[in-house]
Amino acid sequence: MDTHDTVPGSGGHSADILVAVGANLPRHTGEGPLQTCHWAVAEIGRIDTIRVEAVSHWYESAPVPPSGQPPYFNGMVRLGGDITPQALLSALQAIEARAGRVRTIANAARPLDLDIIAMGDLVRAAPDPIVPHPRACLRAFVLRPLRDVAPHWRDPVSGEGIEALLARVADQAITRLPG
Repeated sequence: MDTHDTVPGSGGHSADILVAVGANLPRHTGEGPLQTCHWAVAEIGRIDTIRVEAVSHWYESAPVPPSGQPPYFNGMVRLGGDITPQALLSALQAIEARAGRVRTIANAARPLDLDIIAMGDLVRAAPDPIVPHPRACLRAFVLRPLRDVAPHWRDPVSGEGIEALLARVADQAITRLPG
């Protein structure tokens, strides 16, 4: 294992692990997308060596790119702990599979989508997962909930802060849900 691929669980800002949670189809067990998102957060909390430190508000947004799919429910989880990118990706994909996700075409409707957005200041282009997520800074449905759990976050690639990134996606429709 390359030690540069492990995010230390020092509790400092640089160690934050950010995972986007989204869904727009019911889970195979019948729960709606928002209930599936809540279930997924609990499942993420069961992954060995990491812990849930914060969960964002929940948002509803149109699919990006536009596709005629039902709206998505989105949130963000901030985690702490020690885990490699590959181990986290494997654990998240297992949770998606338990929710009934079957990978077909890119951007297809799905009962659950879990994306690694960032792992501290780690930048890597290969192997999968690419960190930070290559399209995270282009999506309001990622950035709005990210601001909830990491208001001082800076993109490790560009160095830009969350407010500057949000200003670029201000035209994307997204609504914070009550609660």
